[in-house]
Amino acid sequence: MSYEMIAILMFSTMMLMLMTGQRVFGAIGFVGVLAAVLLWGTGGSDIGFSAAMKLMKWYPLLTLPMFIFMGYVLSESKIADDLYKMFHVWMGPVRGGLAIGTILLMVLISAMNGLSVAGMAIGATIALPELLKRGYDKRMVTGVIQAGSSLGILVPPSVVLVLYAMIARQPVGQLWLAGVFPGLMMAAMFILYVVIRCRIQPELGPALPEADRDISRAEKLRLLRAGLLPVVIFATMMVPFVNGWTSLVESSAIGAITAFVAAVLKGRMTREVFETSVRSTLGISCMFMWIILAALGFGAVFDGLGAVKAIDNLFTEQLGLDPWMILILMQLSFILMGTFLDDTAMLVIVAPLYVPLVKVLGFDLIWYGVLYTITTQIAYMTPPFGYNLFLMRAMAPSEVTLRDIYRSIVPFVAVMVLALTLVMVFPQIALWLPNYVYGK
Repeated sequence: MSYEMIAILMFSTMMLMLMTGQRVFGAIGFVGVLAAVLLWGTGGSDIGFSAAMKLMKWYPLLTLPMFIFMGYVLSESKIADDLYKMFHVWMGPVRGGLAIGTILLMVLISAMNGLSVAGMAIGATIALPELLKRGYDKRMVTGVIQAGSSLGILVPPSVVLVLYAMIARQPVGQLWLAGVFPGLMMAAMFILYVVIRCRIQPELGPALPEADRDISRAEKLRLLRAGLLPVVIFATMMVPFVNGWTSLVESSAIGAITAFVAAVLKGRMTREVFETSVRSTLGISCMFMWIILAALGFGAVFDGLGAVKAIDNLFTEQLGLDPWMILILMQLSFILMGTFLDDTAMLVIVAPLYVPLVKVLGFDLIWYGVLYTITTQIAYMTPPFGYNLFLMRAMAPSEVTLRDIYRSIVPFVAVMVLALTLVMVFPQIALWLPNYVYGK
């Protein structure tokens, strides 16, 4: 049997196991180790052990539990609620102001947590009821929350980019910095869409009534101070790292400690909050470690087959496709897979093939990590089975139907596609900041 056929058999077996409901790391790890044993005998089982050792020696992996813990502390202690109250007061007088404030809230939640689920939960439970009560159009606001929460996997500290960094063997710090400008650009494009739409159709996002705006300046300043606390925590963590004073792991520890101290000083670090934060951090960290372990083992077998060179020859020599056409086909395949898989499953399944192929084609792997992440954001919101669509349906009130949710994401997906195109055409949007910081 040719190596190409072995590679196809491995992928088809893995997909079949996933369709039967097996856990992602179990299906991928099992196929990788079984293929290694069948190809190279009992010595092939060392591939899985080698992958485990490589994972345990990867020092930047310590950032993962630190950032997840920081996000859960800020969320469970309700410090994130203060942030929304600030936006509610300061942005309310503007048409569509609460929707704009919600997008800004999502950006800051992303900078605190690195997961889209956290932004979705906070947006759906805090922002959505308030927006609907204030007469905002339900389709627009559900679209705003879904689109804004997707920024969690692009704006640093993105947990998904940590996973990509491990699999692609790229520096986490450079990937995080590469996601800053694309993430902020996408948030600005969302805000611009809301502003234009509410200017054309004011009834979609009415300004707060005069009675609700009658708040003293002292109260506004108090809310501003309380709401800016997460920003201060993020700055305390990231400024030393960007200036080279601390390493990535040290910065993540500073962020976790600062968030914990802030919750204690505000009197919100109860035993229940601490226990929930620790348990959630442990569960998510272990999940990602198992997935990375399985991906490394599977990727080692795939590399050993030399399948990447064979596929590159198929695309470039036999089919005559240029590198950009191959890259576009890769992005389309991510969007297709996103209709039934989450971001980590997509990356782990195709990383052994796509990442080496991108390198062979001559593209920058840091830049491609940003492209993958933006494409994943689009896949999160693409019917029929986009991940964020069903999260929103589970959290939204009964008056918001699945049909409303599907229709709400159309303009935001269009904005994301435009952002993806801009980053593809102008790679420096993603690469300028990491090149500047690491080139000093």
